[in-house]
Amino acid sequence: MMTNRAFAFVVAVLIFGGSISAQSAKSTAELTSLLNEFLAGAGRNDVAIHEKFWADDLIYTRSAGARINKEELMKGVRSAPAPKPDDPVTTYTAEDVQVKTYGSTAVVAFKLVGKTVKGDGSTDVSEFFNTGTFVRRDRHWQAVAWQATAIPKQQRQTAAAEVRTEPKPTKVPGRTYVRGSQGGCYYLNAIGKKTYVNKDLCS
Repeated sequence: MMTNRAFAFVVAVLIFGGSISAQSAKSTAELTSLLNEFLAGAGRNDVAIHEKFWADDLIYTRSAGARINKEELMKGVRSAPAPKPDDPVTTYTAEDVQVKTYGSTAVVAFKLVGKTVKGDGSTDVSEFFNTGTFVRRDRHWQAVAWQATAIPKQQRQTAAAEVRTEPKPTKVPGRTYVRGSQGGCYYLNAIGKKTYVNKDLCS
């Protein structure tokens, strides 16, 4: 028979574990919302959203191999000319988003897809693997480190061909699959966290 002390310990562990899980889920939701807000603003070169998203002590490694800080990044944002009616329009979305939280620190990894529509109606698509490290300060998340890696067009084409030739994945009985706002497919695991799977499972 379990003693009162042992029972109290088990209850405390369950409460503590549930608290951590709830906090992790809350942080994941906050970071996902912040990322989507940032990508929407980045497409229109929104200075305010850049100020909010990047920490003052940012270290940013660009896909071209250059390393810059926030001051240099913001200088480029502010110096960009105002868009003209016939200028190309670029929209950004995040795919395969993964969020790992560690208390007041978090790592966010995703595939950035930039779709540019030109004046003649043609489109150009670019893709990057992005990884950001975030720190929560004064109840707000900001990116303190960022790494962007361009995905070569040939690699994207090869990956797309492999996806087309793969057999359709099998759904697990009793599991509910949900399509996210960005088009990804996920289910909630045993602790309530999103686990992303092949998009075909949501079709």
